[in-house]
Amino acid sequence: MTEEINIQEMPIEELLELMMDDLYDGYADEIVEEVEECLARGMAPYEVLTQGLVAGMDIVGIDFRDGILFVPEVLMSAKAMKAGMALLRPLLAETGAPKIGTMVIGTVKGDIHDIGKNLVAMMMEGAGFEVVNIGINNSVEDFMTAIAEHQPDIVGMSALLTTTMPYMRVVIEALKAAGIRQDIVVLVGGAPLNEAFAEDIEADAYCRDAAVAVETAKKFMAIRKEQVR
Repeated sequence: MTEEINIQEMPIEELLELMMDDLYDGYADEIVEEVEECLARGMAPYEVLTQGLVAGMDIVGIDFRDGILFVPEVLMSAKAMKAGMALLRPLLAETGAPKIGTMVIGTVKGDIHDIGKNLVAMMMEGAGFEVVNIGINNSVEDFMTAIAEHQPDIVGMSALLTTTMPYMRVVIEALKAAGIRQDIVVLVGGAPLNEAFAEDIEADAYCRDAAVAVETAKKFMAIRKEQVR
């Protein structure tokens, strides 16, 4: 029989390691307790986010990319992360904690598939992005309204049907017409897509899964920071 873990008696480093392990295993209730314990010890919300949740989701992302974890397991991890984020989000807003960037993400018009898109959204949030998930069946107007309201660094578009793929070009053309295409990184994904299609519609990158989407988004944000300097 295993000993009962007493998180109150753990050094903070061990507590953060436990949080990463529990996040990997998708234990939402434990994550909430560990986040509360870290905060009770006076740890800054941003430190809990980056050293606990984001660090844990980074490992989940790597193992998902390498085929060690699969979608159901990653969804469990993302759900656990969301439980921790529910506690941290209002505190982060109060302290004005830095975020990597903002992303608007949605499935394009005519398409109602959202599992992959939701996974990307959750993993992006786990990586430190502010994510605005506008759902399924989104018209150009839906995307443009969300972009005007949230001023994102990145727009993500998803499609699972070959018949809805071309609509991504329509959204990109609208960004050009509005004169904001150069200000926004456009990432596209979905089972029937590939790099050639992304290049053809003039997206910035094709992301084959959620782990690649997070890596790609981080790269683009790093490039942006360098350009601003």
